[in-house]
Amino acid sequence: MSEDLTPRAEFDEIISVIENARYRALKVANAELIGMYWEIGAYVSKKVASSGWGKNVVNEFSAFLRKRYPSAKGFSPQNVWRMKQFYETYQGNEKLSPLVREISWTNNLLILAGCKSDEAREFYLTLCARNNYSKRELDRQINSMLFERTMLSDAKNKELFKRNEGLTALRDAYVFEFLDIYEPYKERDLRKSIVANLRDFILEFGKDFTFVGEEYRVQVGNTDFFIDLLFYNRALSCLVAVELKVDKFRPEHMGQLDFYLEALDRDVRKPNENPSVGLILCTGMDDTVVEYALSRTLSPTMVADYTLHLPDKKLLQDKLREITDLAMEGGEDK
Repeated sequence: MSEDLTPRAEFDEIISVIENARYRALKVANAELIGMYWEIGAYVSKKVASSGWGKNVVNEFSAFLRKRYPSAKGFSPQNVWRMKQFYETYQGNEKLSPLVREISWTNNLLILAGCKSDEAREFYLTLCARNNYSKRELDRQINSMLFERTMLSDAKNKELFKRNEGLTALRDAYVFEFLDIYEPYKERDLRKSIVANLRDFILEFGKDFTFVGEEYRVQVGNTDFFIDLLFYNRALSCLVAVELKVDKFRPEHMGQLDFYLEALDRDVRKPNENPSVGLILCTGMDDTVVEYALSRTLSPTMVADYTLHLPDKKLLQDKLREITDLAMEGGEDK
C-alpha cells in the first residue's frame, strides 16, 4: 500500500517557523560576509598607508586569496579596492557602520557609488534594510533621486506635516518613468498604466502601501462616485485616496477629494483605523495656489506633481542645497 503524500493543512503551521529560521540564518551569514570584507578593507587600507601598497601588490594579494580559496567569490582586485573604500567610508561612523551589515554587499556597493554624503548613505541604508530591497529596486531609487526628492518635500512641507502627521508618508513629487504611456494621454490611460505597473508604482509610492482598488466605488445618497486609486498604508493604519489629473492643479480638485475622504471616513473606514488621507497627483502646480487651497481644507490632503522622466540630478541637488542653506541661515538668525 503506497504512502499518501498529500500535504495536510495542519503541516502549514510549521512553514513560517522554517522560513523565519532560514531568513535569520541568511542574515547572520550576510553580516559575517560584510564583516569579513570590512576587516580585509581595514587591512588593505593600513598597508596602503604604512607600506605603500599599490596596484601591483593588491593584484598579488588578490591572486593569493583566490588561490587559497578557489571556490570563494569576491576576491578580485577590483573588489579588494572596493573593500578598502568601503572601510574608509564608514570607519569611525558609529551610526552607519552597523547598518552596512544589514544589507547585501551588492547593495552596499550601489550606495557607495551613488551617494556622496553620510545623510544620503544613511537614508538608503535604512530604506534598504527596512524594505529588503533587491539590487534592481535600490538602483531605481538611487537613479530617481529619492533621497533628494524626499528631503526637498520634507523641507518644503514641514508646516503641513506638523498639522497632519498622516501626510508624512507622502511626497510632493513622484517619478513614473516606468509607465508605458506617451503624450497626449487621458486620466484613464494614466490609471490603467499605473495598475498594469503596480509593483513599480508601489516601489515609488512606498512599500508600506497596499493596493485596495481602482475606480473604487463610494455611494453617497443614491449616487455612485469613483475614486481613481485607493490604497491602504499599514504604518499609518489609514486609507489613502489618490486622484489623478493630467493637467496642472486647480483649486476645484481639492473639493472633489475632500468629498471622497468624507465618504471614506463615514462609510468605509473601520473603527480602529485613522482618518483617511488624500493625494492629488497632477502634472504641475503653482505653489501659491496650492498653499491657498490647503490653508482652508480640514482634510489631511497632499498635492504632488509627477513626471514620466527621471529628474535632472544637478537641478535637484542645487535645489536641496539652496533649501538647506536657507534653513541654516534661518537658524542662525534666531
